[in-house]
Amino acid sequence: MKAEIIAVGSELLLGDVINSNAAWISKELAALGVDVHYHLTVGDNPARIQGIVAQACERSDLLIFTGGLGPTDDDLTIATLADFFQTPLVVDPESEETIRNRFIARGMPMSPSNLKQALKPEGAETVKNPLGTAPGIAWQINTPAGKPIRLLTFPGVPKELYALWPQGAEWIRRWQAQAGETPAVLLARHLHFFGIGESKLGELLSDLMQSANPTVAPYVGQAEVKIRVAAKADSPAAAEALVEAMSQRVIERCPDYYFGGDEATLEAYVAHWLLKKNWQVAVAESCTGGLLSSRLTDVPGSSAYTHLNVVTYSNAEKTRLLDVPEETLAQHGAVSFPVAQAMAEGLLRYSGADVALSITGIAGPDGGSEEKPVGLAYVGIAQGGVDQRKSIWVKKVLVNSRYSRQDIKHWFTQYALSYLAQALQGKLESDAP
Repeated sequence: MKAEIIAVGSELLLGDVINSNAAWISKELAALGVDVHYHLTVGDNPARIQGIVAQACERSDLLIFTGGLGPTDDDLTIATLADFFQTPLVVDPESEETIRNRFIARGMPMSPSNLKQALKPEGAETVKNPLGTAPGIAWQINTPAGKPIRLLTFPGVPKELYALWPQGAEWIRRWQAQAGETPAVLLARHLHFFGIGESKLGELLSDLMQSANPTVAPYVGQAEVKIRVAAKADSPAAAEALVEAMSQRVIERCPDYYFGGDEATLEAYVAHWLLKKNWQVAVAESCTGGLLSSRLTDVPGSSAYTHLNVVTYSNAEKTRLLDVPEETLAQHGAVSFPVAQAMAEGLLRYSGADVALSITGIAGPDGGSEEKPVGLAYVGIAQGGVDQRKSIWVKKVLVNSRYSRQDIKHWFTQYALSYLAQALQGKLESDAP
């Protein structure tokens, strides 16, 4: 069954409201084994809505509408659909009673316009709304050419959509059975990578990306690359087996850049290795202003490995708290290989942690130079708690200077966390000073 999702509302086209409903419905349809071919958005205009419906009927079997079910004059979805299919509107007595009782329960007068929400095309079924006054409809009707079309309408308010969805899902299952379709499950998993670009990752996985089932596709995330592995099968277990097998093949191609699946984050990946080694980490950051510490402590249970976090933004505090020599700062500048190293080593001595992480850089938009541009940072890692052999690494980071200050700071923390994870696994090599 081919589906498309049609969002109705001029506020969506104007950018006043973000259409999150389409993404949510797509995921729910995938769980039902329904392929979504199009997302469409149309304003509150009957002619345009009908034009969209005419196109959709030619190429899809299931049309799902959100929005336009309210009581005001610009809520046109139901009336426009009835007009398009040349079907009269009739009052649904149960919906009318529900609407009247809602206003009685609230002690509020009901406007006559609210009864508009009790109308439905003749032959359509009502999808009850447990939260609001706008019910949806489930409707199967033939086009003039004789093609059967299934339609579901839902309110645009997300919480009301979520409340009505279980009823809509039942209608979809019923229509699938009527069409003789074997129920299928579409399962997807996202694999997260950092330190490798989308194009390079695509080259490494080019043959796997030709697979029809499961499918493999790259996506660019926020300072990371995601690989989506999706499979369709007759059961959740069969789909899971296909996704798992392909996921392992993907990871084997580039294991050094992989840090987890689905909701994984680099901070959670670092937490895993700190907990596994039973180590504590201390952090000294300058250019990221606490963002690195915030990300590390966003992980539940972070008190088990977070030891001491400081923001040494000024040179004076780098010297006072971390013992960074004044002559080193004067000779090399705060954003330099020697200062990142001194910050990490000083923090390791001061904190007594198992590993210390430092970062110093230029987040912009000002403060850069030809020698030290915006987007330059140095990450220092010092390891050597009690009974441990001391090790020190420093890595140079260079982020696109055209990014915003906030994005550059995020990229800096991505690199810092990635290098810390590599150091914890014994995979990190220091850059030359």
